[in-house]
Amino acid sequence: MVGRRWAFNITCLFSAAFGLGLGGCNTYNAFLVVTAFIGFGVGGNIPIDTTICLEFIPQNKRFLLALLSIFQPIGVVICSAIAYGFIPKYSCDPNFSEENPLISCNDPEAVPGQPCCGKSNNMGWRYLMFTMGAITLGVFFLRFVVFNFRESPKFLVYRGQDEKAIGVLEHIAKTNKRPCGVSLADFEALTAESDSQTSGEELLGTGAKQLKASWGTKIKVELARYKLLFKDFQMARLTILVWLTYICDFWGFTLAGTYLPAILAIKNGAIQVTLTETYRSYMAIYCPGIVAVVIGSMMYKVPIIGRQLTMIISSGLMATSIFIYATVNTQAANIGLNMMEYFFQSMFNAVLYGWTPEVFAAPIRGTACGVASFWGRLFGILAPITAQSLIPKEGLDSLAINQVLYLAGGLTFGCVLTIALMPRNMLGKQSM
Repeated sequence: MVGRRWAFNITCLFSAAFGLGLGGCNTYNAFLVVTAFIGFGVGGNIPIDTTICLEFIPQNKRFLLALLSIFQPIGVVICSAIAYGFIPKYSCDPNFSEENPLISCNDPEAVPGQPCCGKSNNMGWRYLMFTMGAITLGVFFLRFVVFNFRESPKFLVYRGQDEKAIGVLEHIAKTNKRPCGVSLADFEALTAESDSQTSGEELLGTGAKQLKASWGTKIKVELARYKLLFKDFQMARLTILVWLTYICDFWGFTLAGTYLPAILAIKNGAIQVTLTETYRSYMAIYCPGIVAVVIGSMMYKVPIIGRQLTMIISSGLMATSIFIYATVNTQAANIGLNMMEYFFQSMFNAVLYGWTPEVFAAPIRGTACGVASFWGRLFGILAPITAQSLIPKEGLDSLAINQVLYLAGGLTFGCVLTIALMPRNMLGKQSM
């Protein structure tokens, strides 16, 4: 079967290739298809990133798993800087944030001979897509060609590839200039984890036995992993609440993320803030997210607060900032509340993405993270669809803006409830 290493690289290639293709879209349907493939690439990377990272880092360095999320706000800041350079300069005039913006030349209501917004004078967002696609393609090249990326020994052992696992351990030891200290004989004796949440009987069919098994047996073993997510009441409760957390999180922040740029531009336009100033403010809004990830990772070793309370507080404050944003409209408030929302969103997601693979045992870790991410991505897709019913045909107005923000804030508050209901005896468990 395809290993995580190849899945890791293939999904990155999808993001890069279709990111470049997005800049060339001329029709709405093509835009949707290409965006879907970009989502496929991004969605495939996130659960693999965290599970592989967890299986490589030492037990006392688990905070690095949450710190891995720091590259998300860094990437957003870079993207905002590129957008600031392209979009205000290469957009139609008047643009969508100003009064009486130009109608699209592709709009059926466009009158021939009248000024309209065409591709030639609206290349800013396309230049942005071309640039981001090229950067992602460069990352794919570094990951696939330059860096010698390897599977984790744990994954290889559970797939019965002991010799490859030894090779990875020897590579790690060589990199750290230390002797390996583990032989193939040691791996042959390893059949299950003594500290796993699952028993040796439940892991029957893994390890070296998989090499001799038929494809039918291998498929049954893989399907059996899903049963382990519901093996008892506590595990079923944990699994369902994790799913609901990802659903509320992705639904809420995708809804906010989809409309916040347009909402910010419209609000700023109403108070005579230019599109250039709007995109410049994005960098100020997203930079604190870098600090938020660092703070979230530091909470790992704070006994009184810990990960559960950190997620409850951050998701609650994220939702609160969205609600307040719906009630005010000044330049300072628009920047400050958007900054607050993204700050706590970054903190919450850093802890959530780091905690999820830890709480599930190694044999089902990838399955658990992948399914949770699936539910999150699915409802992230549904988020704009649900909000669209609140928006009139004429576009966003003050009433529709508030309704969208209230919906996003309410859904985000759902994370507070789901995290609070998590079984406490499993929240601090760190599966090896």
